[in-house]
Amino acid sequence: MDNNLNITYITIDGYVELEKYRFVYFVIMFTAYILIICSNSTIVCLIVIHKNLHEPMYIFIAALLMNSVLYSTALYPKILFDIISEKQIISYPVCFFQYHMGYSLGASEFLLLAAMSYDRYVSICKPLQYPTIMSKTNICILLVVAWILPAGQLAVSISLNQFKLKLCNFNLKGIICNSTVSKLQCEHSKEHNIYGLVCFVNLLILPLFFILFTYIRIFIITYRSGREVRRKAAQTCLPHLTVLINFSCLGSFDILLFIIETDFPKIVSLIMSLQTFLYHPLFNPIIYGLKMKEIYKHLRKLFCPGKTV
Repeated sequence: MDNNLNITYITIDGYVELEKYRFVYFVIMFTAYILIICSNSTIVCLIVIHKNLHEPMYIFIAALLMNSVLYSTALYPKILFDIISEKQIISYPVCFFQYHMGYSLGASEFLLLAAMSYDRYVSICKPLQYPTIMSKTNICILLVVAWILPAGQLAVSISLNQFKLKLCNFNLKGIICNSTVSKLQCEHSKEHNIYGLVCFVNLLILPLFFILFTYIRIFIITYRSGREVRRKAAQTCLPHLTVLINFSCLGSFDILLFIIETDFPKIVSLIMSLQTFLYHPLFNPIIYGLKMKEIYKHLRKLFCPGKTV
């Protein structure tokens, strides 16, 4: 703690042999950040530029990829700064802010995936009503809710003064402020625990059940339909399901960190943390770029102008 400024600092202790592999860490992180920005932004720009991609499905994909850019930007600059610094520290208020930015944007990803599943459900199960249900106004409402609702967590948490709780441990066993931050506190606020449970249900459990429900309905409808309908449904739904499964598996590790009292080995925590903010934001543009036919066509024209698709 800095007594002059009355600021509590936390030591970031999640790196494995940072002094020895500092250059390797920096190159990997910096390269990953540039690739995340470029790959996600490229597909977003293609969707914005080409009118045939101005459909609800592609708009939600663009929103999901922009969410990855925002999530990465909330984490990577601090990570890069830590790597080149002699001391890896972060003030508790900044750590608290990073913690909630990460979870707010993570929850937005689930809500955006839920909106995408609803779009596919209406398109396949109610095709005649699709233009009316998925109007521009309704799309805007879904996008606003997906970002504003989770962001409300930050305001409520600040109002609960959670970041002012006394710390008994100042050594964070991670490289970003995630669920392990709660283990640094001497005590847990009852109000905050109740609030966290409500948010967990509203922003993760309910969207997940909604997604499962819509895709089960899609599966039932397409199973009763012809082969061509099943093929088209698989072509548009499989990328979304792949992204959902991938993100859910990575998110489950973070939940385990919070529930299980036993600390994971440092190398395991480091690898899993890297999976969340290094692998996943790169995974999304690859899946949508390669598996979504119309996006793939425009990518081919952009990078291989002389070839026909």
